[in-house]
Amino acid sequence: MPAGSSLRRLRWIVWGVALAVGVLAGVLIAVLHSRGGTQSSRSELYAPAATWAAGARPAPDFRLTDQAGQPVSLARFRGRPVILTFIDPLCRSLCPREAKELGALEKGLPAAQRPTIVAVSVNQWADTHHDLLQDVSRWSLTPQWHWAVGAPAAMQAVWRKYQIAVQDNPKTITGVTVHNVSHTEAAYVIDANGHERALYLWPFRARDLAGMLRRIAQS
Repeated sequence: MPAGSSLRRLRWIVWGVALAVGVLAGVLIAVLHSRGGTQSSRSELYAPAATWAAGARPAPDFRLTDQAGQPVSLARFRGRPVILTFIDPLCRSLCPREAKELGALEKGLPAAQRPTIVAVSVNQWADTHHDLLQDVSRWSLTPQWHWAVGAPAAMQAVWRKYQIAVQDNPKTITGVTVHNVSHTEAAYVIDANGHERALYLWPFRARDLAGMLRRIAQS
């Protein structure tokens, strides 16, 4: 189990996941600036919320479908590390920033060391083939990126397994319903044996994820 400050931080996010993720990110950045942007505060900001020893925490599997209509499951990618994240395909604020960091992670590693990225959708109203392919182009997604979509009940089951809170605040504008989705911005690092090894909450950086992947490969 995560120790000390990591456990406290994980509990905080679980109980506070109903907060809009934009507010959370803003608060964290404000705290960093209020401390003068010291090296220690920056390290704390980007540190994983939790880490686990090898073999201690099996990652719950699931079965969804990717942007090419192929089945997506953690078992399919066994034998190589996976970054499991949760993203809104229609988001134009924080989710594209996450995608950019994950893309930088892929491009900064040798081909043999690149993890598979599985992005579980948190927006059931934005899971059309057109929406997913649009993000491949708009966000410059790498070939290692797999969207994971499915029936609402199936996606909700995955959110629960990984303690991801998703809240829809719909608005009707001139007779059209617009879905405004807030969700926990998180990325799990899963090792080649299918075990959770680290949880990162936004903001996170490509270089920190790369460092974690190197440590996992050596353990």
